[in-house]
Amino acid sequence: MTFDLKQHLAAQAGRVETVLERILDGATLDAETMRPPRLLAAMRHGALNGGKRLRPILVLEVASLFGRSDQGVVEAACALELVHCYSLVHDDLPAMDDDDLRRGQPTVHKAFDEAAAILAGDALLTLAFDVIAGEGVHDDPSVLLRLSRGLARASGVGGMAGGQMIDLESEHLDRSEADIRQLQSMKTGALLRYACWAGAVLANAEESDLDRLTRFGEITGLAFQLADDLLDVEASAETMGKATGKDAEAGKATLVGLWGVDKTKDELDRLSKDAETLLEPYGGRADVLTALADYIVKRSN
Repeated sequence: MTFDLKQHLAAQAGRVETVLERILDGATLDAETMRPPRLLAAMRHGALNGGKRLRPILVLEVASLFGRSDQGVVEAACALELVHCYSLVHDDLPAMDDDDLRRGQPTVHKAFDEAAAILAGDALLTLAFDVIAGEGVHDDPSVLLRLSRGLARASGVGGMAGGQMIDLESEHLDRSEADIRQLQSMKTGALLRYACWAGAVLANAEESDLDRLTRFGEITGLAFQLADDLLDVEASAETMGKATGKDAEAGKATLVGLWGVDKTKDELDRLSKDAETLLEPYGGRADVLTALADYIVKRSN
């Protein structure tokens, strides 16, 4: 790569955060009565507290690969990020993963209270579907419907929420490799897969390209979860901005726990090569996505 990837990712994250700031301001929209300040503050705490913005960046980069980079794509990317942020707010609750820190700051239920965190998560999730249906996202209503339905399925009972349920049920139980792969493809992989699929849909890509980028999203999702589980074993809480070592303590079913560190690192290398192979038909146009996949594998936080 002849450019600074971190600088590029920071610029893309900045585009996302600018729109998130606008979406989460105090101005009421048509058919809204008012935005309670404390609820809005809790939502902002959960969504505007930093982070890599990986999922929306994948939307932006895939759409750019097929020639679209306007503000409507950023709004669609923000809808996905709102879903992700809601999931973190709820995952951090005492009844779920029970975390006090997120991105180095108090989690929403610590900064506010549990009721505010629950409602903030609910409101972030609901707002996501308001945003994805925006007129600027795409000029074809059938595409907006497709994007909305895809986001619902990626985040719901057959996707992220379902994966979280299986993850909670798997604590202190022996799970096979196939079982763990399935729960991780839902809990973490579903939104990353959607990000790559949605970017292609937004840019009116051919169905063959949709299939290829969806597969790239699947590989990216597995690599992200493997890297995350590896960091939970090897990284410090200071580096991660949250508690580490909690997977083993909670008896979580992970491939790192099943395979060990060395085999996990070998699998990450293989996934990185598979991702690069999938992008080869696009040549230099896919350099950013290729570098991004490598970054996911090798990240330190």
